[in-house]
Amino acid sequence: MKSNRRALQIVIFLGVLVLGGYAIGNALFASSDGLPQKGDKPPSFALLGTDGKTHKLSDYKGKALVINFWGTFCPGCVYETPDLQKQYEKQADKPFEIIGINLGEDKMTVNNFVKQYGVSYTIVQDENRKVERQYGLKSYPTTFFIRPDGTIMDIFVGPMTEKDIDERVTKLLQS
Repeated sequence: MKSNRRALQIVIFLGVLVLGGYAIGNALFASSDGLPQKGDKPPSFALLGTDGKTHKLSDYKGKALVINFWGTFCPGCVYETPDLQKQYEKQADKPFEIIGINLGEDKMTVNNFVKQYGVSYTIVQDENRKVERQYGLKSYPTTFFIRPDGTIMDIFVGPMTEKDIDERVTKLLQS
């Protein structure tokens, strides 16, 4: 009976080892198939905005677009918000938009943040974080710069400085 128990333990251990190795290898070496990359069209979405309207990616066709995934829980997101707002105001006379996609926070938290920081660009809520998964986010903030032709020009992971934003938006508007 003891030898059968030992053999069973070895089989279970080997099974766990194989499954663990597969999971680790998949995480480390998996391709980014299906996730948006530079030059791709970003995944479409339709999300409710703080203005009570549904905003679809297709609504912004033909415009230079910045899609910024953020949350009030993210210090880098809070840091870059005033600079995004400045850029939005600076480009007000151009075919340019910013969409801030909040990552699953409640309406009161989002509305208080928008009011506190004087955000006037479009803010939408990804309540179930489905869009976040479609875009393959790994950290926050993450910002996508979308050309007027609807393709991704650049993806910036992490908080941006005013200079980072300005350089990319200038390039975006020239494309």
